[in-house]
Amino acid sequence: MGCDRADLNDDGKPLTLSVRVQHWPIRGNFTIARGSKTEAVVVLAEISDGKSTGRGECVPYARYGESVDGVVAAIERLRSELGRGLDRASLEKLLPPGPARNAADCALWDLQAKQSGQPAAERAGLAPLKPVPTAFTISLGTPDTMAAQAREVSAHPLLKLKLGGDGDADRMRAVRDALPDARLIVDANEAWDPDEVQPLLAIAAETGIELVEQPLPVDGDAILAEIAHDVPICADESAHDSATLEQIIDRYDAVNIKLDKTGGLTEALRMADRARTEGLKIMVGCMVATSLAMAPAMLVAQTANWVDLDGPLLLARDRDAALAYKNGDVYPPSPALWG
Repeated sequence: MGCDRADLNDDGKPLTLSVRVQHWPIRGNFTIARGSKTEAVVVLAEISDGKSTGRGECVPYARYGESVDGVVAAIERLRSELGRGLDRASLEKLLPPGPARNAADCALWDLQAKQSGQPAAERAGLAPLKPVPTAFTISLGTPDTMAAQAREVSAHPLLKLKLGGDGDADRMRAVRDALPDARLIVDANEAWDPDEVQPLLAIAAETGIELVEQPLPVDGDAILAEIAHDVPICADESAHDSATLEQIIDRYDAVNIKLDKTGGLTEALRMADRARTEGLKIMVGCMVATSLAMAPAMLVAQTANWVDLDGPLLLARDRDAALAYKNGDVYPPSPALWG
């Protein structure tokens, strides 16, 4: 997992950088505990040596104080570094974990793969990528609506239910009644009250839920260390990169690794290794975005316990050379897409 220098093209000229904001319409709408949206707004970073171009995509998230303009400005500040030996190691010193670094880091991985003709997975010391099963997300709604949506996508063997606090017991029971044999995981997006956690975890166990993601707000999750539970609890908002794992080990059983939180594939791979060492199970997640954002996460997904890389399936359209999704599995990217 070396941090190869990629600062010059064959003619000795510095690399060039392009940053663009793109809007991708969502099929219908996407609703979680914090609200709904009808489009995915992504930032695309492209780093070129004049012959090959590496691409990376990220999604700014207001929950973490991020904005599209702020992420674009952060990536733009790298322009002056392109002739000074910018590589993935120096990038980590220039930008903090977050979406801006993610887009640049993944663009460098992609560029180096194209320059060398060596797949990113091989450069990371991994075996050739294989298809992995991915969850399909059911947006937050009434119990009946979510049950109906679950029936419509029952071909997906693993479903992720977005929850929102009040009514969550009925939502879990309704979907389970609709699909007695489906694998289910749930994501509360910090929406449960402290006095609801134990009863709702019991209902999750009763309804055969495999995983409960981020039930409590980040500043109130310390009580999880004292709550007995049969269903694993997964940290999302409470864990961003390797440095944050120490704070959650006694509270959670698993961690959701997202490249937009870690600041790219480089740190995501490091975080996965550290999480396994600490005895945490691993989920690989995503924002609603195109196949380009999912492709680097496929490297981390190879050894994950749960994979949630369905972002492109929620869009009305996707990029050219998009990832293939078949029978609940997501397939590795082609070189035309990334890596």
